Amino acid sequence: MSEDPPADRIAPPVLLGRGAPAAVLAVLPGARAVGGAVRDALAGLPLHDVDVAAPLPPEEIARRLRAAGLKVFETGLAHGTVTTVLDKEPVEVTSLRRDLATDGRHAEVAWTTDWREDAARRDFTINAMSLSATGELWDYFGGRADLAAGLVRFVGDPATRLREDYLRALRFFRFQARYGTGGPDPAAVAAIRVAVPGLARLSAERVWMEIKRLMEAPDPRESLTLMAETGVLGAVLPEAPGLGLLDRLVAIGAPVSPILRVAALLPPEAVAAVANRLRLSGEERAALEDRLGSPWPEPADADAALRRLLAGLDKPASLDRAWLAEARHGGEGWAALRQRIAAMPRPVFPLQGRDALAAGLAPGPSVGRLLAALRAWWLEGGCVADREACLARLQELAAAPPSG
Repeated sequence: MSEDPPADRIAPPVLLGRGAPAAVLAVLPGARAVGGAVRDALAGLPLHDVDVAAPLPPEEIARRLRAAGLKVFETGLAHGTVTTVLDKEPVEVTSLRRDLATDGRHAEVAWTTDWREDAARRDFTINAMSLSATGELWDYFGGRADLAAGLVRFVGDPATRLREDYLRALRFFRFQARYGTGGPDPAAVAAIRVAVPGLARLSAERVWMEIKRLMEAPDPRESLTLMAETGVLGAVLPEAPGLGLLDRLVAIGAPVSPILRVAALLPPEAVAAVANRLRLSGEERAALEDRLGSPWPEPADADAALRRLLAGLDKPASLDRAWLAEARHGGEGWAALRQRIAAMPRPVFPLQGRDALAAGLAPGPSVGRLLAALRAWWLEGGCVADREACLARLQELAAAPPSG
C-alpha cells in the first residue's frame, strides 16, 4: 500500500464517525471515504450516502466485513464492489482499481494498493479526493481548489477520460449544473464535442438516469444550453424542440421535478418515442403522458372544470399541468389556481362494475359501455353526483332504447 502523505486535514463529516461508515472504516485497514461524500463535505452540503474504498482485494474486504458481523452483499464483485449494511444503512465498499482495458462503456480492472492510481481513473477532480475517518484529506489532482473555484475539470486528459466511458460527457453537464459557478472548462467542452458520436454506445438506461439526475439540479438551464450547443442534447434527446418552455418553467419558480422538467422539453406526440427509446418505466411514461395531456387548466376555470381535471389525474400531475400551463401562456392568477387545486378533494367516480350488477344489470360488455356513458355524464355535471344519483342515472341509461 502506498504511504503518500495527506494533502490536508479537515474536520471529518459526522457521518464518518457513526453508523455503517464508521464501522466499515474501523475494520478495513487504510480504508477511506471517497467520491461524493468527500466532495459534499468540503462544499458544506448534506451527506446522504458514503462510499468507501480500501487497498484490499474484494474477497478480503468481504471476509473482514463479515468477520466484524456486518451483512455483505456482493453487488458488483467483478468490479471490486460489495455493499455492506448496518442497521438498514448501506455502504458501498470498493477495492482500489486500475484499468486494464476500456471500451467506452465498461472497464476491465485489476486491484491495486496505489491510491493515486485509483484516483487517476476517476472522472472529475472534485470526485477524486479521499478522506480518512480522522479527517486526513488526500487530493492528488487539485479537486479542493476546483471545488472552491466552481470548476468542473476532468482528471488528466479529457479525451482519454471520455473514451474510457462516454457517460462522463453527460455527467459533466450534471456536475456543471450543481457545482460550476463560472464558465465551463474549455478543454472539457472541446473534448465532449468530439466525443458526441460515442454517446450512441451507451445503454438507454444509463442515459435516462443521467438526464433525470441533471433535472434534479436547482437550475439546469445553462448546462442544457451547453448540451445543445455541443450536440449532446440532440444526440440523447433529439425529440426536444427547444429549451424555451423549460426556461420559463424554471424562471417562474416551478418545483424541482425531473418528470415535470422533461415534460417541458417534449411535445406530447414525442412521449411514446422517448419512452420506448430510453426504456422508461411504465410509471414514468404514464407520468409524462399525464403532464402533457389535455385539458390545460386556466386561472378562470370554474370549480367544476378543476374537479374534472382532478378526476382524471392525481394531485401532483394536476399541479404540474398548471405549472406547465403558466409557463406556456403567462399571465396572472396561476398561484391562486394552484392553491385551489391543492385544496380541492379529488373526486372519485362512485360506481364500479359490481355496483351495476348488484343493481340488476346483466353481465356482459354492455355493463362497461353503460358505466362509460355514466362516467361521462358524471364528469359533465362537474363530478358532484353522488352514489344514489349515479345509480338512478344508470337505470335510466339501461332502460333507454339503443341509439341508431
